[in-house]
Amino acid sequence: MDVKSTFVYFPAMLNLNDLVLFAAAVEHGGFAAASRRLGVPKSTISKRVAALEEALGVRLIHRTSRSFALTDTGRDFHEHARAALIETEAAEEIVRRRVAEPSGTVRITASVPAAQDLLAEHLPALARAYPRLGVQLDVTDRFVDLVQEGYDIAVRSHFAPLPDSGLIQRQAAAEAIVLVAAPQYLAERGAPRSPQDLAAHDALLTAPGATTWSLTGADGARAEAVPVARMIANEGRVLLAAAQAGLGLTCLPERMCRAAFQAGVLVRVLPAWTAGHVTTTLVMPHRRGQLPGVRATVDFLLDCLARR
Repeated sequence: MDVKSTFVYFPAMLNLNDLVLFAAAVEHGGFAAASRRLGVPKSTISKRVAALEEALGVRLIHRTSRSFALTDTGRDFHEHARAALIETEAAEEIVRRRVAEPSGTVRITASVPAAQDLLAEHLPALARAYPRLGVQLDVTDRFVDLVQEGYDIAVRSHFAPLPDSGLIQRQAAAEAIVLVAAPQYLAERGAPRSPQDLAAHDALLTAPGATTWSLTGADGARAEAVPVARMIANEGRVLLAAAQAGLGLTCLPERMCRAAFQAGVLVRVLPAWTAGHVTTTLVMPHRRGQLPGVRATVDFLLDCLARR
């Protein structure tokens, strides 16, 4: 095929800005109204429309000091010009969306419980939602300095408010810490009816110094209990397994116990009382928190964890 014989050369291309000004004048009923709407001088609009008519070699608008009306050709031209502007806007939007689509690598650090209980089920969905986004998850229970170590997001679960470190903090979820025990333990030892009854029960504790449980009632009442230490472990799943085995009572996040509740191997003890709350917060440095990939990841995880 002879490309040169089929290619059409246009001696002059229309100025897209002239089409915009022409369409605005038509749609707002005149140059003055279009000027007010666009913030462009009336004289500029008039001159550009005149230049457009000259380039086309036709009159598009009949205009006098008192009237403004399209010619037949002008009506046809406006219909096609408006369609061209719509297509131009659509093409620009496609490019903008492509450029703004989250991409690159997002580095996340999280503790073992947060990774297992909060992130494991959601990160695959994040990868499917944003195929150009790469996620690196570092699971560690040590304290991570986000800025010095180059992480974008830290998923932190905490019992007290995080200190003001100058980092961005976005709370993702908060859940109650509840008292639980196995049905067989309660059958053997009896179910406590008040916080004071806990002093006669075996407890599975999180640390040697954490011997006192501070409880809050549904009515806001406060109570403290000092149960008998039977076992100490600083890992929630170990305490969960020990409680299911009937070794004693323990305090755990409600989320961690849901499957055991459904299976009937654990029940809540003193259901009107809680032992505090555990909060999950997404933390990120300012300079990285503004990147599209980081923003998309944070928004995605916030939505997932809130629904959870």
